[in-house]
Amino acid sequence: MSAIDKLSVSTIRGLSVDAVNAAQSGHPGAPLGLAPAAHALFRKMKFNPQDPKWINRDRFVLSNGHACALLYSLLVLYKYDLTVDDLKQFRQLNSKTPGHPERLDTQGVEVTTGPLGQGISNAVGIAIAQKQFAATYNKPDFPISDSKIYSFVGDGCLMEGISSETSSLAGHLQLDNLIAFWDDNRISIDGDTACAFTENVPERYKAYGWKVLEVHDANTNIEAISDAIDEAKKIKGAPVLIRLVTTIGYGSELAGTGKVHGAPLAADDIKQLKKSWGFDAEEQFFIPDEVANYFAEKVEENKKEQQAWEKLFSEYKAKYPKEGAEVQRRLDGKLPDGWKKALPTYTSKDKPAATRKLSETVLNALYPVIPELIGGSADLTGSNLTRAANSVDFQPPSTDLGNYSGRYIRYGVREHGMAAIMNGIDVFGANYRNYGGTFLNFVSYAAGAVRLAALSHQGVIFVATHDSIGLGEDGPTHQPIETLAHLRAIPNMSVWRPADGNEVSAAYISAIEGLDRPTVIALTRQGVPQLEHSSIEKALKGAYTVWPQEKSDIIIISSGSEVSISIDAAKELEKKGVKASVVSVTDFYTFDKQPIEYRLEVLPDGVPILSVEVLSTFGWSKYSHEQFGLNRFGASGKAGDLYKFFEFTPEGIAKRAEQTIKFYKGKTIYSPLHTAFEELK
Repeated sequence: MSAIDKLSVSTIRGLSVDAVNAAQSGHPGAPLGLAPAAHALFRKMKFNPQDPKWINRDRFVLSNGHACALLYSLLVLYKYDLTVDDLKQFRQLNSKTPGHPERLDTQGVEVTTGPLGQGISNAVGIAIAQKQFAATYNKPDFPISDSKIYSFVGDGCLMEGISSETSSLAGHLQLDNLIAFWDDNRISIDGDTACAFTENVPERYKAYGWKVLEVHDANTNIEAISDAIDEAKKIKGAPVLIRLVTTIGYGSELAGTGKVHGAPLAADDIKQLKKSWGFDAEEQFFIPDEVANYFAEKVEENKKEQQAWEKLFSEYKAKYPKEGAEVQRRLDGKLPDGWKKALPTYTSKDKPAATRKLSETVLNALYPVIPELIGGSADLTGSNLTRAANSVDFQPPSTDLGNYSGRYIRYGVREHGMAAIMNGIDVFGANYRNYGGTFLNFVSYAAGAVRLAALSHQGVIFVATHDSIGLGEDGPTHQPIETLAHLRAIPNMSVWRPADGNEVSAAYISAIEGLDRPTVIALTRQGVPQLEHSSIEKALKGAYTVWPQEKSDIIIISSGSEVSISIDAAKELEKKGVKASVVSVTDFYTFDKQPIEYRLEVLPDGVPILSVEVLSTFGWSKYSHEQFGLNRFGASGKAGDLYKFFEFTPEGIAKRAEQTIKFYKGKTIYSPLHTAFEELK
């Protein structure tokens, strides 16, 4: 290790330890062990701190996000929008240096990580996006996309099942633009990994189709690490795992033990560390001038790389004006002009259809219009109906199953992995609009990644079919009951349950334009009629009166397949002289953002409101006085028989509507929208 590299590594270690010490909270062990690898890697990466969203930058994902003091220290040294003062605010309220990396808080953080296994899975998604983008737009002598994706992973990441799902797929897809570094320090929170994690990781990754390289002294041998990176970059046809044998807390008096994993070092321990580096034991957040200059030189080199790329891209646009304009539009974050005109609209004269089939119609319409639309399914293509006509699969060309410019991804039976990969595709940039299909019930399998998508404001789309007991004979194991209540409870999550074709088209408009949040589109297996008073414009408000009546005796508020049944119930009630209007709720999230005046127009005072949804009633009290739902697991049988058994029929709904009217007769009725906190919103 050269003198400047040694000094740089010591500086990175010192900043990391001081940040944790200042907070009296955090994880010093991994940064001490991984500092040489991080330094060696960042010296070889192309990125520009003054333009952190440059599309052809190399990407770094810290999957073991608890080691974020390491990443923050590097971002300070490379002069991203982060300073030593920010390090001093590590883990403090409203700081740029939160306790785990968050992409919305810190410039230079590619993805929000912390839940283990998510980061490496995001990295697979970024690698897929880069491969697809490059295959679509690169031309001979014009490699406008040739970046690499790097990720640090810990033992915890490799124990989590999601990393197995996504690493398996990465191997199948031969993603040779992906290089992961395994921090093999043999320590997790419970202590020595010998207590729970004794598998042969290198052999496991070889079985996935990865190439595996090893550095047996990653504590100090920066040359070996650097050589391994160079070798990994040359490997074709496979992702690479570099095993780094490190000592957690290297140099600390607690090195190699679980005690150094997740707690600040003792004051005396920090002093002896700094003395061993030749630093002043009392000085904190020390950055030698030689180190600052060394890092600044690298930044200047990287700026020249970006300038060369910009010249290349300018020449590309001149030689290939059509492709160049399309790439530029995507980099500008704009969708094609007039794309919404491709969306189908319906009248009540059109044939009934399952909303999953109507979704397929939308995808068929949008696929040739929006080249950045990319999607797939977790082994349910024929059920989700997510593959547009004339699609090409995203596959390694050597398999003869497709090619890298393909826009349909075969995720296999990997719901959780699919969701995390989708998050990675989203953060790559280039305006990707990406979706993934599974049964609504199995979105629960993907809950960890779904939550992170909402937390980090990622506009991914989950096409969730078979949305109720209407899927029938597969029974309770497949029939979602609580799933929508769970998803609707997640902040910053849009959950659509369209009732007909117009509402399906509206759901896709909302999802494709909703860059700041994920969207779940819950779709039926069974057919539904096209509604007389529906429209895309109305549905885009999140809820609207789909069956109007003047001076209603009751409002029935519903979603999805139960809307048409509720309308039939209103017709039954009309025969008895009871006026019932019906409200279709397409998306709680969207409706809640409408002005209170509009919401009270839909759900006014003075009228009892009954909600109807063949799922859990949890959450419906915000819109209704009484709730008719399914607060038990379903049953196996034909869809029609199940709806009759649970009384989700016009007669069953009408009976409950009459009971609701009777109960509230003579009472003062206020809309559930009125709350004590309304004025505070």
